[in-house]
Amino acid sequence: MASLYQGHKKIERNVTLLGVLALVTVAIGGIVEIAPLFWIQSTVEKVEGVRPYTPLELAGRNIYIREGCYSCHSQMIRPFRDETERYGHYSLAAESMFDHPFQWGSERTGPDLARVGGRYSDEWHAQHLKDPRSVVPESIMPPYAFLAQRDLDPTGIGDHLKTLRHEGVPYSDAEIAKAEADMVAQGTPDGDAADLQKRYPKAQARDFDGNPGRLTEMDALIAYLQGLGTQVDFKAAAAREQAQ
Repeated sequence: MASLYQGHKKIERNVTLLGVLALVTVAIGGIVEIAPLFWIQSTVEKVEGVRPYTPLELAGRNIYIREGCYSCHSQMIRPFRDETERYGHYSLAAESMFDHPFQWGSERTGPDLARVGGRYSDEWHAQHLKDPRSVVPESIMPPYAFLAQRDLDPTGIGDHLKTLRHEGVPYSDAEIAKAEADMVAQGTPDGDAADLQKRYPKAQARDFDGNPGRLTEMDALIAYLQGLGTQVDFKAAAAREQAQ
């Protein structure tokens, strides 16, 4: 024990030796953690139902990021009882596999939004964005009524899909070519929802902001929010697990 103590004392007093040994230790730890990743195809287990965003949802996500919504809302439910009882099933890595960048976050000035899709009506979301305290009196969220007055320009959304394809999102040539038409179709009541859903299963197509005569930024943001957490059928997955 005395010799071990003297050896440790010698290392602590020799800055060069301490630095070299620290570097070796970190290198070994790094190799142990990183090396296995080169022998596996993917670190994310694919889940049935997860698909890329529709052009309208993607535009809504861009507005979500532009307005800093991620600063107050996380999109990651931790696997703890208090989290799952309030927000639903814990988040899966596959649900964010097409996010560039992901919106997990850690700040919750407002509630987590990972499972907000379908929890409230379109009318609720529109009113909440226009005047948050009219539906949540204790809210400190600023109003975003201006989104309902800003027309959404579909021009260039195909280029955005093309860029994301370079990042690994599997958008097809047909989806890129029809991106602008798909954006308009999803957010207007007379759009071709059937054709859209062939490319994007479970895509919700309708007027989202209560103003069917215009395609607005609020349409896009509500479409994005209404899609969060809806792609994976957790009830079916739980039933299969119980059957096994």
